[in-house]
Amino acid sequence: MEEQIITKNFIEQIIDADLEAGMDAIATRFPPEPNGYLHIGHAKSIFLNFGLAKKYDGTCFLRFDDTNPIKEEDEYVESIQRDVAWLGAVWDGEVRFASDYFDAFYDMAESLIEKGLAYVDDQTAEEMHKHRGTLTEPGVESPYRDRSVEENLSLFRQMRDGAFADGEKVLRAKIDMASPNMNMRDPAIYRILHASHHRTGDKWCIYPMYDYAHPLEDAIEGITHSLCTLEFEDHRPLYNWFIDHLADSPHLKSKPQQIEFARLEIENTMTSKRRLKALVDAQLVDGWDDPRLPTISGLRRRGYTPAALKEFCQRIGVAKTNSIVEQNYLTFCLREDLNRVAPRAMAVLNPLKLTLTNYPEDQIEWVEGVVNPNDESMGTYQIPFGKHLYIEQEDFREEANRKYHRLKPGGEVRLMYGYIIKCEDYVKDPETGEITEVLCSYDPMTKSGMPDADRKVKGTLHWVEATHAVDAEVHLLDDLMDPDQAADADILDRFNKDSLEVLKGCKCEPRLAEAPIGQAYQFMRKGYYCADRKYHTPEAPVFNLTVGLRDKFKG
Repeated sequence: MEEQIITKNFIEQIIDADLEAGMDAIATRFPPEPNGYLHIGHAKSIFLNFGLAKKYDGTCFLRFDDTNPIKEEDEYVESIQRDVAWLGAVWDGEVRFASDYFDAFYDMAESLIEKGLAYVDDQTAEEMHKHRGTLTEPGVESPYRDRSVEENLSLFRQMRDGAFADGEKVLRAKIDMASPNMNMRDPAIYRILHASHHRTGDKWCIYPMYDYAHPLEDAIEGITHSLCTLEFEDHRPLYNWFIDHLADSPHLKSKPQQIEFARLEIENTMTSKRRLKALVDAQLVDGWDDPRLPTISGLRRRGYTPAALKEFCQRIGVAKTNSIVEQNYLTFCLREDLNRVAPRAMAVLNPLKLTLTNYPEDQIEWVEGVVNPNDESMGTYQIPFGKHLYIEQEDFREEANRKYHRLKPGGEVRLMYGYIIKCEDYVKDPETGEITEVLCSYDPMTKSGMPDADRKVKGTLHWVEATHAVDAEVHLLDDLMDPDQAADADILDRFNKDSLEVLKGCKCEPRLAEAPIGQAYQFMRKGYYCADRKYHTPEAPVFNLTVGLRDKFKG
């Protein structure tokens, strides 16, 4: 038997080489900014960072890069922790925050000033942007660039003590205004911001910039492999510059190796927290966990499973170049998982009355349904059956050709788990012409265990018994983004106003009233639907469409 060769991704190959060269153990981290809810793109990073730590018996921290108090909230911190845990990731130690290191950041900023590598600039943000230069032209040095160490220290301490207004001064790294890398042209590392922080309160009125704090956090925590997406590749020289020039700081434990990988982009899917927040703020969606949103909270509410998301991320792999993944690839992974684990049930979304004219009026019998045909251990359940039923409106046609194998005048179909029935007549509304009831006879010899149980007909319909039926509300969900709008259009213009259709008066099996919150079911012949986490109750069941039974992707 040939030995199976497992190809490792390029990050695993780097880690293997580092361990072979003598590295004791790896340390990774997942470092979100608490300025919104996580989206599906973050899932890839979560599975990668925590997965590598687990595979190589290393550590992985959950750390919040909370350096901008204006945009950060405890709500986001709590939601992120909830999402990471739901995906199955277990972080090492306590949750960490950039704000844990504010004192260390400040000490190291003073150290840069003392080394002549940072200065206080009085220029406005507009002036600094104007003097930054372009990709083909060097920037212009600030007139304050050559201030003395003593003056810079004094001014920086006055900034810390609240002597200046927001934007009046900024601390910049002194690197190279002619560098071909725009990030190296004396970037700002501290700004004045008189804003209360969600953790430190009003202790600080100056806050470190992300590009300054982020690499230092990694080095403080002893991170060995700092994994990030490709848009940070041009930031790597700046990150290394900070760490190299602060290598003598007692705060730093390591020089992290930054490795960039392709971010997750899915066709016609918005993964910008800023733009998603615009939809939330405009109340076009039902909060950050709206099941139409690609946030992890929204996907959970829609009925996605951690296993499906993990399988999807593993299938697309870890690459060095960006690409856009077909949306059908994601739904294929979801459908495969739900097919294995979701219970089956019958629900009629657009009900049409069906009466069995030769069935006893007051008789109710119980037929046996299979919970999941792919998992016998899930067993069977009992379904009420009687004279009065509901079927889908689309399952009856007054006029139909030979290819239509559902119910039609004189035609026969089998009711799932039940009898073969024949359409004898139907009732129309005299004013609208709408068909309001189908009248059928049933063959009592065609039930399971009866002599004609194996008699073949081409169509099988799902149904719900009328007297035991539970009224439910079903939400049909479509793409959040309007495919006819340009990708660079304003997010409010791109929003698909037809992305939600609410169906009221749907008829469900009685057991669906007791559906656990968040449980996904396969509604027979219709698709997978999930008991809504926000609105579902036994008295008023609400289900969201998770995914249809099929799409264009063939695997």
